[in-house]
Amino acid sequence: MRIKRLAILAILLGLAGAGGLAWYGNQPLRIEPLPKTINVAPGTHLRSLSAMLEREGVIGNAQAFWLLGRVLGKAGTLKIGVYTLDRPLTPLELYAKIQRGDVSQAMVQFIEGWNWRDVRAMLAAQPMLKHDSAGMSNAELMQAIGAEESHPEGLLFPDTYFYAPHTSDIQVLRRAYRLQHEKLMAAWEVRSAGLPYRTPYEALIMASIVEKETGAAFERPQIAGVFLNRLRLGMRLQTDPTVIYGVGERFDGNLRKVDLQRDTPYNTYTRAGLPPTPIAMPSEAAIRAALNPARTDALYFVSRGDGTHVFSSNLAAHNRAVNRYQR
Repeated sequence: MRIKRLAILAILLGLAGAGGLAWYGNQPLRIEPLPKTINVAPGTHLRSLSAMLEREGVIGNAQAFWLLGRVLGKAGTLKIGVYTLDRPLTPLELYAKIQRGDVSQAMVQFIEGWNWRDVRAMLAAQPMLKHDSAGMSNAELMQAIGAEESHPEGLLFPDTYFYAPHTSDIQVLRRAYRLQHEKLMAAWEVRSAGLPYRTPYEALIMASIVEKETGAAFERPQIAGVFLNRLRLGMRLQTDPTVIYGVGERFDGNLRKVDLQRDTPYNTYTRAGLPPTPIAMPSEAAIRAALNPARTDALYFVSRGDGTHVFSSNLAAHNRAVNRYQR
């Protein structure tokens, strides 16, 4: 009998909760002042959206808004972008607006370390962009964005770009190109003395290698220092990311001995000096590291397996580090 009473109580509480959520979902939100803009950024999930809306004064109770979304199955339907709220909405109407992607500004994000194929794939996945660049060759695209270079790799600044719906992807690319150029030239003006770069573009190539070699930000100047020491001595850079870039779409995640031996313009095991172009989009931090490297006598480094590296100034010490961490 007691179990039966508890079951009946649970059902009644559930019905009350459902009724309360239904009532809440249909009550106009007190959004002040209007209009108000909210930014649903990349990586936003249901709980962080609820907290942000409460913080911005759009909703009064983040927990209730989150629970409504969970009950309605909204967790996987949020579309990023900037939304303008120009009238009072109910929580259900607000969810519908974000689910539809009814944005005043959309956004696209380019991630540091991405290559040109990644960028093209991201642009193609943007339903609110006009895909004017889709049929263009690299040379045509470079001309369209006002670039003097012939190859687009590394020329875009990794960042989040907002755009109005139906904007041409050419405009987004032009902004990303100009911003990367500004960042590069600003860093070039305050570069260290005695660097072996003939042009800012060569520094950009080095920055892209530094970007791909380490995910530890504090190591970037030291990684750059090692590669610049090698350039000054006429040593080959022997960096795997350039080889992988040369392998291209055939790379399956496993770098083989035959790949290191196959000569391509990007194989820094078979060719001296820098590769002909960047191999990825370098971050501003990587650009600064390439132009203001650490002063070091190191010529080698090997991964510890935790994202950081051991640096050595001679081959014997390097081999000991390889034996310890790689073999």
